[in-house]
Amino acid sequence: MDLWGVYLFHLITLALLEVILAGRDCLVAGDSCSSDETCSPRLRTLRQCVAGNGNIKLGPGARSQCANAVSALLSSPLHGCQCKRGMKKEKNCLSIYWSLHQSTIHGLDLVESYPYETVQRDYDYVRLASITADSDVGMTTVNRCLDAAKACNVDDLCQKLRTEYVSACIKTTAKSGLCNRPKCNKALRRFFDRVPVDYTHELLFCPCTDTACAERRRQTIVPSCSYESLEKPNCIAQMRICKADYVCRSRLAQFHYDCESSETSANGCKQGNYGACLLAYTGLIGSTITPNYIDNSTSSVAPWCSCSGSGSQRADCETFLGSFTDNICLRNALMAFGSESDQQPTLRQPSTPSLSQNSKESRSTTSPLETLETMRILLDTIIPTQALGNELLFGQSTLPSKSLPNSASPPSIMLQAAFSLLLLLHLLNNGS
Repeated sequence: MDLWGVYLFHLITLALLEVILAGRDCLVAGDSCSSDETCSPRLRTLRQCVAGNGNIKLGPGARSQCANAVSALLSSPLHGCQCKRGMKKEKNCLSIYWSLHQSTIHGLDLVESYPYETVQRDYDYVRLASITADSDVGMTTVNRCLDAAKACNVDDLCQKLRTEYVSACIKTTAKSGLCNRPKCNKALRRFFDRVPVDYTHELLFCPCTDTACAERRRQTIVPSCSYESLEKPNCIAQMRICKADYVCRSRLAQFHYDCESSETSANGCKQGNYGACLLAYTGLIGSTITPNYIDNSTSSVAPWCSCSGSGSQRADCETFLGSFTDNICLRNALMAFGSESDQQPTLRQPSTPSLSQNSKESRSTTSPLETLETMRILLDTIIPTQALGNELLFGQSTLPSKSLPNSASPPSIMLQAAFSLLLLLHLLNNGS
């Protein structure tokens, strides 16, 4: 087979894989089950089991009915279905997933995993090409955090969504004088879900050598609006709120899976994937357990909560907090990203991104004047000057379309597509 044949072979293989994986979408699986006279009543029963009043609706034989429904649905298309982070109708997709994956349903223990598609390839963050590349000037020593902000301004999508979340997070209402936290967090989630990691991770994880840089980095997600309060809430209470929300619960499950530590792993991560761990970390931003740098003097991260008043759940609380503050996998992932050489290429038009210690519980000691200066710098880096706009070329959005189908594709169409691709693959192999 010549080079062109090999190229076609890979294209067809990827297309076939897409067809196969489409059947694992929980929205598709849910629609398929709802239209099946055998699967549909069992799914309704399971949803009643999960609901708080399931016992009342199902009567004295509730546990037996739930067990039968689970057993039957484990052999249906619902078992093994997944969702995509940031997809349209994500909450609907996750509700279908968690209906079958509740950790406990009337005494039935089911292994709780996370519903998102696995990151198929590891991003080489240690050697991650900066959003910039070679030019006539060559390699120069730069501030990676500043470069990250400039590079975001060059990309239409990154600049647009970053400006949106900063505007939402710093705007105060005339009545209360406070920001709109739900709106701020929604805009933050949109930014980190839709903008490629080439930009978001450089903004959030760029290395700093002084407190001024570290404070600007800490202010990236506008903590004063997104999560900070006068007193830190209890972590157990925050986890309870998180687990009651399908999206937050899923993001937390993904974080625990992808950032699980291992003493036997070469890099400290059980899954061996720094990129997946950092991606899972950013998935928590904008939730009730938003993590961030705890201050401007270290690179330690943690959610804004404490274990004070945890009572008998103190051990559980410290385990949760330790998954951030005493996590070898997460710490190594952050260090590996930040240890890239300070020798960076000079800025140019962005290239297409790749596809697919217990902490101290004190607030930062930044003074109001320092905070105002930080916000000024933050806004200056988000909104480019006219000179910068004239100097840099603005390109098209680099975000690849990653949304899953919003409705079920007829199985017959999927089978026909798969058959056609296999036939074409067979002809190419015979013709080689």
